[in-house]
Amino acid sequence: MEKQVNNLIKNTLRLIINTACFLLLSSTLYGQILDDTKRKDYNLTDISIEGQTVYSAETIITYSGLKKGDIVTIPGGVKISNAIKKLWDSNLFNNIDVFISKIEGDEISLQIKLDDLPELKDVKITGVKKGKISGIIEENKLNPGVKVTENLITTTKNYLESKYRKDGFLKAKTIITTTTVIDSVKKSRVNMTIRIDRGDKVKINKIEFHGNDKVSNRRLLKAMKKTKKKNPIRLYKRSKYIEADYREDLANVVNKLKEKGYRDARIISDSLNIDKNGDISLKVNVEEGEKYTYGTINFLGNTIYSDQQLNQVLKIKKGDTYNGVELEKRIADNSDPDAFDLTNLYQNNGYLFSTITPVEISADGNVIDMEIRVTEGKPAYFNNVSVKGNDATNDHVVYRELRTRPGQLYSKSNVVRTIRELGQLGYFDAQEISPDLKNVNANDGTLDVEYVVVEKGTGQFQLQGGYGGGGFIGTVGASFVNFSIKNLFNKEAWKPVPRGDGQSLSLRLQTSRFFSSYSLSFSEPWLGGEKPVQFSTSISQTKQYLYNRATRSADKDRSFNITGITVGIAKKLNVPDDYFVLSQSFQFQYYDLNNYNTGLFSFGNGSSNNLAYTIGLSRNNTFNDPIYPVGGSNFSLSAKATFPYSAVNGVDYAALREEREQKSQRIQELSTSTDDNDIIERNEASERIVEIDQERYKWLEFYKIKFSGDWYAKIKGNLVLRPKFEFGFLGAYNNDRGVIPFERFFVGGDGMQQFSRLDGREAIPLRGYPNQSLSDNDGGSIYNKFSLELRHPITLKGQTKIFAMAFLEGGSSYNNFRDFNPFSIKRSAGIGIRLFMPAFGLLGIDFGHGFDPIPGQVGKSGWQTHFVLGQQF
Repeated sequence: MEKQVNNLIKNTLRLIINTACFLLLSSTLYGQILDDTKRKDYNLTDISIEGQTVYSAETIITYSGLKKGDIVTIPGGVKISNAIKKLWDSNLFNNIDVFISKIEGDEISLQIKLDDLPELKDVKITGVKKGKISGIIEENKLNPGVKVTENLITTTKNYLESKYRKDGFLKAKTIITTTTVIDSVKKSRVNMTIRIDRGDKVKINKIEFHGNDKVSNRRLLKAMKKTKKKNPIRLYKRSKYIEADYREDLANVVNKLKEKGYRDARIISDSLNIDKNGDISLKVNVEEGEKYTYGTINFLGNTIYSDQQLNQVLKIKKGDTYNGVELEKRIADNSDPDAFDLTNLYQNNGYLFSTITPVEISADGNVIDMEIRVTEGKPAYFNNVSVKGNDATNDHVVYRELRTRPGQLYSKSNVVRTIRELGQLGYFDAQEISPDLKNVNANDGTLDVEYVVVEKGTGQFQLQGGYGGGGFIGTVGASFVNFSIKNLFNKEAWKPVPRGDGQSLSLRLQTSRFFSSYSLSFSEPWLGGEKPVQFSTSISQTKQYLYNRATRSADKDRSFNITGITVGIAKKLNVPDDYFVLSQSFQFQYYDLNNYNTGLFSFGNGSSNNLAYTIGLSRNNTFNDPIYPVGGSNFSLSAKATFPYSAVNGVDYAALREEREQKSQRIQELSTSTDDNDIIERNEASERIVEIDQERYKWLEFYKIKFSGDWYAKIKGNLVLRPKFEFGFLGAYNNDRGVIPFERFFVGGDGMQQFSRLDGREAIPLRGYPNQSLSDNDGGSIYNKFSLELRHPITLKGQTKIFAMAFLEGGSSYNNFRDFNPFSIKRSAGIGIRLFMPAFGLLGIDFGHGFDPIPGQVGKSGWQTHFVLGQQF
């Protein structure tokens, strides 16, 4: 609208100038007045140019459209007025006049007098931050060389003042001045200075409603989502006045009244007053009208679905309070593509061309009778289905994820689900995936769909160094989520690595003076290429050296080694729905202790074996972007168990436990004795305890249950709330054998402990407390954790994604069910930020405040800083 007004002003000024020039030409001949009745045609014999211009006479004459030999009429000639107009329209000249220089009989000579429009040399902007200046120059096209016209100055001034007023600076003023400079070629240039005075933001002191007798002011104020009056205790929404937001909120007020049954509600008038302090008061006069209820609702034109089926979706009964906003959502909820509404009911079952129109047929006695008129149309079928933009990912990898096929009945839900599946792959920018419906033919009932994707980097490299665990720790790693193992030996496919088959490959090496860890994992998401059955395998090797307190270095003669291999299968299910995944895996770990005596284990020499089977059931229907989901949920339940060896191996573990307790008690009794016989007995008792523990842990026996669930809900825009709950339990089949010292839970901190592979332990993050500080030294056998995050994106465009968060957390660990209390938790709160880059994965930092003491200490934990690398909390 603003652009149209500016163009109208510009054209009007040109018309006025053209008319003035034409009148001047028609009435002047070297100071002599011509009689308008003496109109005469002349042969144009010469055209001369005068004025400050760098253009040649030939160029200017060409722009004018005049040429020697033309027949021109004086006065009132059309050709001369057209010439003036063309010169103005070129946007090159200023002060354009046409004079008669000579008349001899029927011949005439003309002189065109003009000056070049000055060009912009430099622009200086004051009153705004330096980072905003380039944007202002770009938005107003104030680049060097642009012709400086009055229209340019006026539109720039109006644009800037309008821009800042829209942001709540109602007193914004802009002053533009120009200074003419002449360069070496006598070309006219100007320097422009723009002084912006935004003034203070105008605050809303008061919002008054008048005429609302039935609906309270409080409800109407609440309906205004963006326009708020001053409130010292409200932090999340400022009370600034923005015209566009205010007008949108007036519509929200009307909708609120309509939701309450006042169908005829409207805004009669509104006014804005500025008080002496510069704040404003808003006064809104509303007319509620009468309250309406629903009467009879009939469906017309429906043959596919019965009235009863449509009523189950509409969920409006006779006698309900009329709610036009809700009615519209029940017909078609444009805010939710998966909404359970009438339009989706038809479109999810092939009726793309269906239309559903509610019509009020009677409103007698404030009771509205309605007809829901349905035009079903013919079913639509997909003709061609294609994907565009998968430059690196092979076609078969993309097409196997599509829920739409040629010849298949159209389904809106299948289109939406396809977008989600493509986004969840991690190969494409989830924010950029879009379906393009093409060649839609209502007569034939066919359409084409093309999914447009944008590839993103799928490789992540990790190169990290730091101090921890008593020395320098170096980490080198690489992971690829769209790998192609069949092209591993194809030199041409290394760009920089073989890509495109959707496989995952991860390699990691971590080492220091005290430990080293190696791991390699691989997964194929479509084993055999026919069904979504994921095969995965991994191998790892970890070696830990005991710390020598005397030398303060690693004792290479005392080590603890773990070698492990895992093989797993995961399959998508169709029941209860196709978001469920059933996974199964076998894991074998070999623990080898070489003179490694520590508080973690009761024996320092020997070995232990861990052969475990894990089964898991998960359901993940989070929306589209796996980095920043805005809806859906993610649940997982898993059970890890070993064979119950104690039930079949014939070992009397009760007797072993009793003997161990007796030996431990005897060692305690003899701990202070210096008698040689007592020392010998004490040593023999210690050796026997080691033998008993070696027998107990030769083959590990346990079961482990874990559950986690998180939900994502949009609060407003892309502001997302994510609650999460976790629980884990490590148990024993035989209480006499006891809970194993491995596979335990260590709660607290960032959850990124370097030794997490050492004994199968699981590091459970809980911000606001030091790492593993909320569990015993040997870890806990039970843990629970609650968290609540409020997330807001900073940027989700492109491959780099950044979002900020605020969080509340609570959790704890326990040694047995006798101590378990899910409400006795350590609490924390804080803020954090996450940065995702394809080359490095997820990075972040959190500042958490622990409100409770660390076990064994006095006073709350206080503020803790946590760094995040490649994980989510």
